[in-house]
Amino acid sequence: MVFLLTVAEFGLSLLLIVFSGFLSVVVFEAWRRRHSNVCVETVIALEDPKSLKQIPCPHITDPAEKYLSLIVPAFNEEQRLPAALEETMDYLQGRASRDKSFSFEVVIVDDGSVDGTKRVAFDFVRKYTVDNIRVIPLGKNQGKGEAIRKGMMHSRGELLLMLDADGATKVTDLEKLENQIHAVAREEKSIRDPASKHVDFRIGDVQVSAFGSRAHLEEKALATRKWYRNFLMKGFHLVVLLAAGPGIRDTQCGFKMFTRAAARRLFTNIHLKRWCFDVELVFLCKRFNIPMLEISVNWSEIPGSKVSMLSIPNMVWELALMSVGYRTGMWKIHHA
Repeated sequence: MVFLLTVAEFGLSLLLIVFSGFLSVVVFEAWRRRHSNVCVETVIALEDPKSLKQIPCPHITDPAEKYLSLIVPAFNEEQRLPAALEETMDYLQGRASRDKSFSFEVVIVDDGSVDGTKRVAFDFVRKYTVDNIRVIPLGKNQGKGEAIRKGMMHSRGELLLMLDADGATKVTDLEKLENQIHAVAREEKSIRDPASKHVDFRIGDVQVSAFGSRAHLEEKALATRKWYRNFLMKGFHLVVLLAAGPGIRDTQCGFKMFTRAAARRLFTNIHLKRWCFDVELVFLCKRFNIPMLEISVNWSEIPGSKVSMLSIPNMVWELALMSVGYRTGMWKIHHA
C-alpha cells in the first residue's frame, strides 16, 4: 500500500511539473507575441506582370475603391488553384456584365509556396488584368491566418470575403452572406440613427461579419468519420468553446465575409497567424460587439487538404496562447 501511494505521489508530482512547465512556456510565448498584431510587414507596391511596373498598394484604412474583394490564401496550390479561380472569375465577370455597379477584385496571397503557385497566380493576372486580380507574395510561409490578414489589409472592397484556394465552397454562396450582411447593416444603421432608415449608406462603413458554416453537414460527417477523429474534433470544439465562448458552431470554415469597417477593426488586432485565427476573430467580434451571422453554405471535400489530425495539437497550442494572452492582459486590444 505504501509503495502504491509513493508511485501515485510521484506520478502526481510529475504531472504537476509537466503542467507547470507547459503553462510557463505558454505564458512566455504569449508575452513574446504581445505585439504580433502590429508587427506586420508593409507591402510597398504590387507588380503588374504585363507592364512590369510597380503599382501603389492600397491599405484597409484607405477609402474603398471596389464593391467586393475576394482574398484567397494559397500555399502550394499549383494544382487546385486554376479550377477554383476560373470558376470564381466566371461568376464575377458574369455578375459584373449584368450589374454595371458591381466591381470586384481577387487578391491572391502566396504564402511562401515552393511549387508553381506564384506562376499560376500571375498567369491569371495577365489574363484578367492587375485591376481585377492581384498577387501578394509573402516570400516565406507565415501561416494561413497571416496570409489572410495581409490580403485583408491591402484590399479595396467595401465587402471583403476570404475563401479557400481549393474551391470547396461554391463562390455563388457569397450572395447568401452578402444579403444577410446588407439586412443586418441596414438594421444596425437604423437603430443608431433612426432618421437614416430609408437613406442609402455605404455598406463598408457599418461593422458586420458573416461566417459561412458547414454545421448542417455535421451529422453526416459524424456518421462517416472514424471514431477517434470524431473524438478529437469534439474535443477541439470544446476547447474552442472555452476559449472564445458560444456563438459560432463552425469556426473553421474558410468562407467568411466582413464589411470594410469590421475588417479594419478585426485584422489590425488579430495575433494568431495560423489555423486558429478564425477562433480569435470570433473572440474579437464579441469584444467589439460586431454582429456575427452564421450562414449555411454548400461545401464539398476537395483532395489535397493541408489539414490533418496532426494539426489538432497546433490548434490547441494557439488556443492556449490566445486564452493566456487576452486573460492576462498581455494582448492589448486597440479600439481605434
